[in-house]
Amino acid sequence: MSVLYHLGKANVVADALSRLSMGSVAHIDEDKKELVQNVHRLARLAVRLMDSTKGSVMVHNGSESSFVTDVKAMQCLDPTLVVLKEMILRKSIEAFSQGGDGVLRYQGCLCVSKVDDLREQILSEAHSSWYSIHPRATKMYRDLREIYWWNGMKNDVA
Repeated sequence: MSVLYHLGKANVVADALSRLSMGSVAHIDEDKKELVQNVHRLARLAVRLMDSTKGSVMVHNGSESSFVTDVKAMQCLDPTLVVLKEMILRKSIEAFSQGGDGVLRYQGCLCVSKVDDLREQILSEAHSSWYSIHPRATKMYRDLREIYWWNGMKNDVA
């Protein structure tokens, strides 16, 4: 990817990169669709591409959503996730990982505990989000699985 810097165009570029589309990439050239999808994934994770003063692009990790913060905090309260963390330490499980921050992930996705109706809150927010336009179960599941994971998630979304 190459980025060209045009004096006076920084705000336009930043505004365009910070918007989330409704997920359609039909208007994008075939060879650039993967790049666009990756930019959208980063945007959903609150990662922003910012123009620097030297004409290059900086990656800025913005604030986390309250759900991500809650998911991280609640993991230690779920007995199943605690057992999975212990299995990671013993290296008896490979699909799960634990980062330096102690957060349990399944194939890169945050593991959501079954504590304090957190899963239901995430589903409710995803269903009523401004960006969702009343999504069907399949689209909602695909969007959520990029960030979150829990056992039986597909059935819960449906």
